[in-house]
Parts: sequence; structure tokens; C-alpha cells
Amino acid sequence: MASLLLFLFLSSAALAALPGGRCQEQKVFLQRAGASFSGREYRSLLTVSNGEAFGAWTWPEMCPDDFYAVGFSLRVEPNQYAADDTALNGIRLICAKQEDRSFLYSVESHTGYFGDWSQPQYCPSGVLTAFQLRVEPHQGPLVDDTAANNIKFRCSSNPTLEGHGAAWGEYGPWSEECSGGGICGIETKMEYHQPDLDDSTLNDVRFHCCDRPQQ
Repeated sequence: MASLLLFLFLSSAALAALPGGRCQEQKVFLQRAGASFSGREYRSLLTVSNGEAFGAWTWPEMCPDDFYAVGFSLRVEPNQYAADDTALNGIRLICAKQEDRSFLYSVESHTGYFGDWSQPQYCPSGVLTAFQLRVEPHQGPLVDDTAANNIKFRCSSNPTLEGHGAAWGEYGPWSEECSGGGICGIETKMEYHQPDLDDSTLNDVRFHCCDRPQQ
């Protein structure tokens, strides 16, 4: 399947010291899952109250069974100054099976077309369990709208990770916690491209929460 392309990445923690001062590269594989696992069962949806209203909810993408989100990457358009700003265009989840991060899947639902993907950020251990969204509210008919600008995630091991997004707007309240489980899927609310009009692209997001097997 064309959407299941296999890429080879080197983990940021992939260098293991060997005798004599040499290092061995640990190979980490990342494969695009797309909508292949969209039928996976989940317990609940994690949402926030400050998402913007433009656009429509798009398709869900789920981590494979027994895989949970352990990291993320953002697609962000930098400040365009006098031109149209769109800020946050996409959120990509990176899924691993329990603590084994040698083979990863990525899921992202629909994304906008502007900006570049950031380097992934990972929980030091555990999985993503809650999120907080930075949103610029509607600016009126004559002012540039950017809608969602950035996101924070909380890990089950307690650290909070903040994306390298844009700075417009404010963070709203945290979502509910995916206690006893982890984030396992994503749906985005997207305003489709508006040629010669004000683009806001990503307006809102919700994440699927799946139970984790008992150890």
C-alpha cells in the first residue's frame, strides 16, 4: 500500500558505546500507519473546550493494537508577517509497543499543506496521556486567523512536552487524563485550503484513549 512507506531513522538515543571507543548505531524503523487500523476499539475521546470552529472533523487514524503514542511531531508554518498566517498545520503521533521503541508507527489524520515537520519529541518513558491546546480565538472578518498554534502533552511518567509551535493565542484547560491507558489515535478538525482567502488550517483536535494491558 502506497501509504505504508517504510523509512529508516536513527534514534536520538541510538548510540551504544563499544569497547575501544567505537559506537554502534541502533536502527529504528518508523512506518506510516495511515487509516489502516482505524477500526481499533478505544475507551474514550480526549477533548478540550477552546478549539476553534472553522472547518470539519476529518478521518480518525489509530495506532495498531498494543501500540500507544510515545511521542509527537508538529507541522508549523513560521510567521508570514504581511502574508496569511496558518501556524499549526498538523500533529503527528508516534506509536510504540509498550516500551519497545525499535519499531514505530506514525498517525496524523488530515494535515494542512504549509510549514515543515519538527523533529519528534518523546516521553522519556511511558505514553502520552493528556493534552492542552494553544488557540488564537476568531479575530473577526478583517484580521488574520490562525486558530490552533501549539500543543502540550503530559506523559504517564509525569513530564510535560511542549511542541515547537507558534505563539498566538493562549493555552486552554487540560483534557481529561487517559488514566490506566494511553493515547492511541487522533482526529483533526481542519479548514480546507481557502485560495486567496484567510486560511486557519488546524482548528481543533481530539485523541482516542485506549486501555493498556495489565502488567
